[in-house]
Amino acid sequence: MLQSRALVIALILLLSTTLPEVHSKSVFERDRRDWLVVPDAIAAYIYETVNKMSPRVGQFLADAAQTPAVVVTRNFLIRETTKLSILAEQLMEKIKNLWYTRVLGY
Repeated sequence: MLQSRALVIALILLLSTTLPEVHSKSVFERDRRDWLVVPDAIAAYIYETVNKMSPRVGQFLADAAQTPAVVVTRNFLIRETTKLSILAEQLMEKIKNLWYTRVLGY
């Protein structure tokens, strides 16, 4: 039972970053392109909660978050979501320009 819970939490940490970086990011930062701030904050909260209950499982989660497969997957997700975020910003800028030039006539 404890192993399955640890596995679920390890999967949640798949989208997390190293623990010190989580605390340095703001969830409500305006110009943030990193969409993974919220999952990082959730993973940090889960880690802290689990670590308070069982430091041994907490250490397992911290070690699992640093495995090469998790790090490579997380870096891939960061790279792709950053690309999507930039494309979304460009699309919003084009829509805004169209609105001002075609609809409002500026």
